[in-house]
Amino acid sequence: MLELFPTEWDRALVLMAHPDDAEYGASAAVAEWISQGKDIRYVLATRGEAGIAGLPPAESGPIREAEQRTACDRVGVSNLEFLDYLDGRLVESLDLRRHLAGIIRHHRPDGVITLNHRDSWGPRTWNSGDHRALGRSVLNAVADAANEWIFPDLEEAPHTVSWTAVMSMEPSHYVPVSAESVEKAILSLAAHKQYLRALDSRPVEEQAADQVRMATGGGDRRVSFEVFGL
Repeated sequence: MLELFPTEWDRALVLMAHPDDAEYGASAAVAEWISQGKDIRYVLATRGEAGIAGLPPAESGPIREAEQRTACDRVGVSNLEFLDYLDGRLVESLDLRRHLAGIIRHHRPDGVITLNHRDSWGPRTWNSGDHRALGRSVLNAVADAANEWIFPDLEEAPHTVSWTAVMSMEPSHYVPVSAESVEKAILSLAAHKQYLRALDSRPVEEQAADQVRMATGGGDRRVSFEVFGL
């Protein structure tokens, strides 16, 4: 049985690989937390510039950044940062860990939300290499950020994160969300209109509604995470 997600915290850092990653599963929880007055910040490793078939990265990157900014506005996120790694070519490395540890030390969140780091999303469903590299690097960087001896050249003081929530097929905790937060999440995913149009011929709003309602359990209205550190 899933446990209720902790509520005694103030700031969370959402660390994702691409624009749209948060909108595909976590954004209803983000909208709910922001309605409760929590401080939610987004840091994306890439601009998703390799994500739209037929559209060169030089054109796609600015479009996807603009769509992500609109997506953030629709759930109330005002703090968005891009790290400018190349889309599709994230590599799990000490350099990436160091960068992410520095980001965590800078923002000093109570918790971190990140991607599924496992090979699969389920039977016969391979997970993106970027998702795996970023997710695993975030889990390691959370530990690195708390340890003064691993990256001693970082300027920011060590910082301990209380929990790390992973968008996972093996959830342990859930966040109840309101109908209003679900609607905000649908609008947030629908902001990625050019990306979604390249994936499916159905109207963008229909795609977004189907995905968000699946991610929030249909009528249950909850977002589930696998939580480490509690």
